[in-house]
Amino acid sequence: MQLDEVLADLSAESAELDLLVGALPADGWATPTPAEGWTIAHQVAHLAWTDEAARLAAAEPDEFKVALQEAVANPTGYVDEGAQQIATLPPAELLTFWREGRGELQVALKAVPPGEKVQWYGPPMSPTSMATARLMETWAHGQDVVDALGVKRQPTARLKHVAHLAVRTRNFAYLLNDKTPPAAEFHVELRAPGGQTWNWGPEEAEQRVTGSALDFCLLATQRRHRDDLDVQAVGSDAEDWLGIIQAFAGLPGKGRTAGQFG
Repeated sequence: MQLDEVLADLSAESAELDLLVGALPADGWATPTPAEGWTIAHQVAHLAWTDEAARLAAAEPDEFKVALQEAVANPTGYVDEGAQQIATLPPAELLTFWREGRGELQVALKAVPPGEKVQWYGPPMSPTSMATARLMETWAHGQDVVDALGVKRQPTARLKHVAHLAVRTRNFAYLLNDKTPPAAEFHVELRAPGGQTWNWGPEEAEQRVTGSALDFCLLATQRRHRDDLDVQAVGSDAEDWLGIIQAFAGLPGKGRTAGQFG
């Protein structure tokens, strides 16, 4: 998919979340979310902080290298501390900060010279992959917000970006968990929200993952426990992958407990 297409979907994903949080009263931003210690303000602040980090990586790579060194020195606290600082802003200022930052990120990604990659906390990424990663994070943290508010959102075809990223980062998930990635490719077949089927990997692969695209994305972003999801594995390697899968670049998270959301 082309960069402009992914950026358009990122804008749509951000706008959907913006409508939800933008309508909250000031005290609504203090609502606790399923992420321990994080309110809705923390969720939006994390998105704003990471958008700024991605903009820096794309537009000012030398400055980003300094930030990367700080992250290496404080791997378990660097990101959370950044979000914590921004979360203290009044809600209206936080919302403006997020809106302006995500717009600046789009400009920065479009300006990256063809063929160049953007440095990141994980492997370097193309601008398109970076935009995909930002969409994934926006969707995942948006899930925390809707869970906190007890509302539902309609799954869209934008989930394909999240699923694609999870498939592409399979080996990275193994390495993060000190495991050797399997040599063979897996076949992933998911039921999309619109009734289509999304496929990755060779059809003849012995190791297979099937199920709901929404549930696969919830698992890959660690927003639901696998026991609560319609995602199946065939083969021991595929089974192992579903136990460690993550579409995000940070350290493996705690995930969610079975039955947490009824």
